[in-house]
Amino acid sequence: MTALYEQDFSEWAERQASLLRQGRFDDLDVAHLIEELDSMGASERRELINRLAILLAHLLKWRYQPERRGNSWRLTIKIQRLDVAALLRDNPSLRARLDGFLPDAYAKATLQAAREIGVEETLFPAVCPFTVEQILNDHWPDAAA
Repeated sequence: MTALYEQDFSEWAERQASLLRQGRFDDLDVAHLIEELDSMGASERRELINRLAILLAHLLKWRYQPERRGNSWRLTIKIQRLDVAALLRDNPSLRARLDGFLPDAYAKATLQAAREIGVEETLFPAVCPFTVEQILNDHWPDAAA
C-alpha cells in the first residue's frame, strides 16, 4: 500500500475510501491515513491564519492610512471576513483557538501592511491592537462595514 501512496495518491485515497466503506479495516494503510488526516487539520489552520493575516493587514492599513481608504480595502475586509466565517463554519473547533492563532496572523499582517503602504513594520504595535470580536465584526470599524 505504501508504494501506491507514493506513486498515485489519488488511487490510494480512492482505495482507502473503498476499504472503509467495505469495513475492511485491517487492510487500511493506517500510518498514511493518520498522516493525511493530520495534514488536513494543519491545512485548515494555515488557511485560517492566512485569511486572518490578510484581514488584519487591511484593518491596519485602514487605521494607519485613513486618507487612502477606498472601496478596494473595504471590499477586501468584507471578503476576508466572509472567508474566515466560512472556514469557522466548516471547522467550528477552530473558533475556540482564534486567540492562539492571532499572534502568527498578526506577525504576517504587519509585514504585509508595511510592504503595501511603504512603511517600516515597527510603525504598528508589537501586539495586535484588535480583539477577535472586532476583527470578525462586520460593522467594525464603522467605515469598513
